[in-house]
Amino acid sequence: MASPAPIYYKQNRLKQLRAFCHAARTGSISEAADKVFLSQPTVSLQIQALERDLETVLFERRGPKIRLTPEGKILFKLSQPLVEGMDKLHETFIAQQGLLEAGDLNIAAGESTILYVLPEPLKQFMEQHPKIRVKLHNVTGGRDGLSRLRADEADFAVGSMLDVPDDIIYKPLVTYSPELIVPIGHPLAKKLTVTLKDIAPYGLILPPPSLTTWRMVDLVFRQHELKFKTGLEAGGWEVIKKYVELGMGISIVTDVCLTGEEKLVKIPLNEYFPKRTYGIVLRRGKYLSPQAKRFIDMMEACYEGTGDDEIIANAL
Repeated sequence: MASPAPIYYKQNRLKQLRAFCHAARTGSISEAADKVFLSQPTVSLQIQALERDLETVLFERRGPKIRLTPEGKILFKLSQPLVEGMDKLHETFIAQQGLLEAGDLNIAAGESTILYVLPEPLKQFMEQHPKIRVKLHNVTGGRDGLSRLRADEADFAVGSMLDVPDDIIYKPLVTYSPELIVPIGHPLAKKLTVTLKDIAPYGLILPPPSLTTWRMVDLVFRQHELKFKTGLEAGGWEVIKKYVELGMGISIVTDVCLTGEEKLVKIPLNEYFPKRTYGIVLRRGKYLSPQAKRFIDMMEACYEGTGDDEIIANAL
């Protein structure tokens, strides 16, 4: 019987794979060098040595930017969780002993999510784990949040997604309904229901066109062969609600932002606009730290039973 091939460990293999993973994520040798605190020539040599050992080419090199080859994509998928697991080994070891008392947790989220979705689970988490440093990355839109995930600047994101890229996993947790909000005394305030034709003559206060709400409003009106008027463009639900209260326009919002204390009138729009889910956004293949796993578990428990089962099933 033939002897099995000897198993050996190359001392610099982890360093090579770490440099390779950062280069793959950033598309740049120089940016990867900054991430691992090495010189650019050193990182280049590490990747070249890895290519020699594996007898393959991992990157297509075009000037300062690089792109993974098909072989590089395979290695990145295999090595990314290994490198992240090794980098988090100490924290994972401590957590397995039931001692989740230190470390960092980075969460990317938009303003509405930070204001309305995260407070309760975050409060619970910080009360139970006061020594864990939590950083909220306030992103300005879905693309910004995804870029933070892909650059490994956040453990995960929390928000709402309509289109989910292939490299992203979206886990909806809670569902909210669309509402028209108008000032007290507005001509539409006495109506129990409104149509899109009713809304069309009035100036809407909406977030910028780059955000999901504006795109959804535009899509729904076009589907009904109607045009809407944008009276004011403003970012943030709190700003929009305040301006509606002041009589500066009307708006279409998700009721995640409505507390019941606002001095305005809300009218359901479920007939025209879909409900919106908020949930956990993960980079596929991402190694989750014990801190991230614990927070996600607490968030799922916090919002258990508050989602729309049919919507969530379709989103998964």
